Amino acid sequence: MVERVDSGRTATAAGEEAASPLPSLPARGRVIAVLAVLTGGLLAFHGAVPNSPGHLGSLLEAFLPWLGVVVVLLLVLALLRRSATALLALLLPVAVWTYLFGGLLGPGADAGPRDLVVVQHNVSDVNADPAGTARTLAGAEPDLIALEELVPAALPLYETTLAPDFPYHQVRGTVGLWSKYPLSGTRLVDIRPDGIEAGWNRGLRTVAHTPHGDIAAYVAHLPSVRVRTSGLASSLRDESAVLLSRALAAEKTEKVVLMGDLNGTVEDRGLSPLTSRLNVAERGFAFSFPASLPMARIDQVMARSATVDAIRTLSSTGSDHLPVTARISLG
Repeated sequence: MVERVDSGRTATAAGEEAASPLPSLPARGRVIAVLAVLTGGLLAFHGAVPNSPGHLGSLLEAFLPWLGVVVVLLLVLALLRRSATALLALLLPVAVWTYLFGGLLGPGADAGPRDLVVVQHNVSDVNADPAGTARTLAGAEPDLIALEELVPAALPLYETTLAPDFPYHQVRGTVGLWSKYPLSGTRLVDIRPDGIEAGWNRGLRTVAHTPHGDIAAYVAHLPSVRVRTSGLASSLRDESAVLLSRALAAEKTEKVVLMGDLNGTVEDRGLSPLTSRLNVAERGFAFSFPASLPMARIDQVMARSATVDAIRTLSSTGSDHLPVTARISLG
């Protein structure tokens, strides 16, 4: 009787073993491993995330570097769980994040004799200290200063404060450029999307005659975007970026520098009409907005036939943006 019971149990166990699925991941850290793979997939294939509805792809790309924080949190959890499986899976997002953003952490190339230093700042139309803001920007000792949200009441203060070091300047609408070098060929660049009223002037083009040759300098302020429950409202900005891209494509001067509040990060596909034509910063994150808790760099410096070696933020001003300064190698 005992032998039959044992035989029955043995047969049942054998049947259960035969019916069991293939070996799976160890339970310890399985969820962490899955999340690590998903995070790595979002980093590697963010362009595959659809932009409809709600411009979700652009919303993801606006904060793409911050997925690195998710990776760190998963790493801590994996260590606490002592899960080799999770740690192995985390190699994927670590590798992808390093490929995408690791280069921004480097020290950058040494300054060269043909470098151009520029400052870009949305000074805010409600800035209570325009003169102090101007002094902060001039303190970075740039060659060019691009400003947005210039209002008539504050413009004389910027002109007076910056005049000693920047004797040349041009303003069109609410954007302007101050320069150590003579400017010519200044004109308004029409980047006004359909449906925006006349008088909305946020684009400027001029030529700076530097010791290293002529440079076409563009200053632009693209329409604002809003994060809503329905997603990212960025259609007007995207349309304006296309218009600006067409102006840049028609530019005859070889070297071009674009400075502006573009209301988007360089990873955001909404700015691809610009980033496909121009070089972006090779070093530095320089998160510039909002000034109280910077989460993204929407203040950009880009170049054609030149290299944006490094970009960084300056001290806060009376604006809700932080100023950024970039060093451009003219080759």
